[in-house]
Amino acid sequence: MQVNQRKFDVVIVGAGGSGMRCALQLARDGLDVAVLSKVFPTRSHTVAAQGGISASLGNMSEDSWYWHMFDTVKGSDYLGDQDAIEFMCREAPSAVYELEHMGMPFDRNPDGTIYQRPFGGHTANLGEKPVQRACAAADRTGHALLHTLYQQNVAARTHFFVEWMALDLIRDAEGDVLGVVAMEMETGEVTILEAKATVLATGGAGRIFAASTNAYINTGDGLGMAARAGIPLQDMEFWQFHPTGVAGAGVLITEGVRGEGGILLNANGERFMERYAPTLKDLAPRDFVSRSMDQEIKEGRGCGPHKDHVLLKLDHLGAETIHKRLPSIAEIAQKFANVDCTKEPIPVVPTIHYQMGGIPANIHSQVLTVGADGGDQVVGGLYAIGECSCVSVHGANRLGTNSLLDLVVFGRAAGRHIASSDLLKRSHKPLPADAADLALARLARLDASKSGESIQDVANAIRTTMQTHCGVFRTSELLRAGVDAIAQIEQRVQHIHLKDKSTVFNTARVEALEVENLIETARATIISAEARQESRGAHSHRDHPDRDDVNWLKHSLWFSEDNRLAYRPVQMKPLSVDTFKPKARTF
Repeated sequence: MQVNQRKFDVVIVGAGGSGMRCALQLARDGLDVAVLSKVFPTRSHTVAAQGGISASLGNMSEDSWYWHMFDTVKGSDYLGDQDAIEFMCREAPSAVYELEHMGMPFDRNPDGTIYQRPFGGHTANLGEKPVQRACAAADRTGHALLHTLYQQNVAARTHFFVEWMALDLIRDAEGDVLGVVAMEMETGEVTILEAKATVLATGGAGRIFAASTNAYINTGDGLGMAARAGIPLQDMEFWQFHPTGVAGAGVLITEGVRGEGGILLNANGERFMERYAPTLKDLAPRDFVSRSMDQEIKEGRGCGPHKDHVLLKLDHLGAETIHKRLPSIAEIAQKFANVDCTKEPIPVVPTIHYQMGGIPANIHSQVLTVGADGGDQVVGGLYAIGECSCVSVHGANRLGTNSLLDLVVFGRAAGRHIASSDLLKRSHKPLPADAADLALARLARLDASKSGESIQDVANAIRTTMQTHCGVFRTSELLRAGVDAIAQIEQRVQHIHLKDKSTVFNTARVEALEVENLIETARATIISAEARQESRGAHSHRDHPDRDDVNWLKHSLWFSEDNRLAYRPVQMKPLSVDTFKPKARTF
């Protein structure tokens, strides 16, 4: 197969919030930037974020970055790196004001300041009471952010490669990353995109689960590329179940509903969160609320004919407030639950929403691996930002609205670090002779197949297995069986049959390549989860119900080769303030 070749200063894989914030920083600094995306940029999954972006602006109530940091550390169940968390929380106000000055249409208070609503786990004065910290554009905050960044990138003349799929990283003998091999989906042509710096901004991989709020494009492409290149994946056992997905559909109902005053009810009409989190109630962190909901259902207090969900009541807010602050939620409730939420509650159930783990990175977004001495080693020329990365600011459980903040803070940080490294004065490193071989071999195997497994059958097997064996509550028996099942499915992935061998916009070929990324992500998740013998944040292990800071206050690192696990310490020392010591989480 003929392979084309192009050169750029920087190649960014992914056009969501983090990728476009990074691209904007670089384009404005005069660098030649290429942004690859499987979909049109404003169709990236950031567009689905609803409730807000966190920053301690103090527009609606007293607040400080220090309290924001405390909430994030506590919310992470003390697995978050405190230097990275301090950096993010300190940078938050300037990142949000920067978006405002770009024209992002935030809702406004009567005095013209940015409107902020309460959100789960965000408190004032170190946990004493809820605080209004989520800067919101109605319930379409991600939509507003993504369109704002896209318009700014168009003005900055960023190069977009729309409907292109990155296949594999190119690494030389020294381990540096020199770009990516990518496929143009329209033609099937393969191109080497050389770069002095490569940025992975591919988003999450929630499509490894059967019930997910994630878009169909969220197949862990960046994770798969990193794993195949010998780079570890960190903390992949931690997956957040969002408490409020529409029952039976999985479509997200933002936490902003509860921020505006919505409440959860069981079959008895009881506001059950008062029993589990007497202080924060429905605005406890997501792992708490999801487990509480699951507990209510398991104990027979679920709603509906099958008693398999609970109810989210918001009609008491009034139709005017709902249509002003939550217009998309009213539409989603009508379309996906056949409910008029101004008059009746929405049936909801915990649904996979966000991966806390990912490609390990430092606060400059440089990708890390394990060096010869066992310590952290920077992978030359490679950065990871957004949900595909693990900085780690979210630890074992992410607070709502910290995801959009993560995107813009570390997208900007990566752009600044790359721009400060004098790329314009450096030439491209020579490509290895086998630069495209791995990607071409994967494509050749699919094109040579004459029989074998159905693409969708294998993909569905991954999702069903992960949903069954790695859900809200886990046991050793379930996880061990899941490890064996995923190992068997891995063999099936090697025998996928591509019936349609055409080159022009062959979506079956794209889906087959995505399955190879799904299986890497699923392996990382189930193996890391089976090994962690404690309960922490989103990893709730019934056989090990307590958090174990003596043995398990550490990050897991999974290597694709031989399913090897290693561990690295949690950074407990912040940049400039006292350490937050681990203690029991109560709300």
